[in-house]
Amino acid sequence: MITVQVAPYSLTVEGHAGYAEVGKDIVCAAVSALVQNLITSLEALTQDSICWLIGEGYMDLRWENLSEKGSLLVDSFFLGVCLLADSYRSYIQISGIGRDNKKINKAECRQPAADTAAKKYIEKTTK
Repeated sequence: MITVQVAPYSLTVEGHAGYAEVGKDIVCAAVSALVQNLITSLEALTQDSICWLIGEGYMDLRWENLSEKGSLLVDSFFLGVCLLADSYRSYIQISGIGRDNKKINKAECRQPAADTAAKKYIEKTTK
């Protein structure tokens, strides 16, 4: 299982989905693409100071004082991984404390109308 742990100034993703054999696991590939895109986007599109470590089945990203663009990119990652968790519930677990220090409820990621859940999440985190 892939675990995504969110905290006010960090994001940790670790594990393997186990959806399919190595090299054919679309769940791992999707999460990996989101993670790599987040780091690349933060570095290329913002002046934010980030620190990250990526290894086999592991990514740890830390930051301080994200800019508005940086916050939007992290929110975008979170929305993408929530959509994946909704489709592959047995393979991705999201937990932790969000940037607003509120405990993350799995139900926030698993609402039937993804666009409504995304709008609510963006409104809540960009105030």
